[in-house]
Amino acid sequence: MTNPLSPDLRGTLYDRIGPATLRDLLERFYARVAQDPLIADLFPGSRDPALWSVTLDKQFAFMSGFLGGPPLYHRQYGNPMLRARHLPFPITPDRARAWLACMQAALRDTPDLDQGTAAELHMSLTRVAMHMVNTETP
Repeated sequence: MTNPLSPDLRGTLYDRIGPATLRDLLERFYARVAQDPLIADLFPGSRDPALWSVTLDKQFAFMSGFLGGPPLYHRQYGNPMLRARHLPFPITPDRARAWLACMQAALRDTPDLDQGTAAELHMSLTRVAMHMVNTETP
């Protein structure tokens, strides 16, 4: 099995998704996150809706580099240090699964995203989401 983040003959995941479709995907994702009672409160936009655009922009910057595109997050914010940045938030296995469910629905509903690419991205994000778990479900 190949590494889903490595370039193949079709390019990186970023090349195959493209910035416009990535932005569309993330907009669909955060619309779902905002409605999810298990995880919405983990995001600044749930307390101040004006901050959803900041969250979206940061996620777009991170995902661009994560998917093999330009390292926008690194340039603006430095090393993502994902686990360290998420430690202040109680991320349970249930919350990780809720996050992934929002992403799966957004992947499914993004019209310009082919199913094979969507599956590769979901597989990569599943590993990341499980790595972020830092609290057991009560």
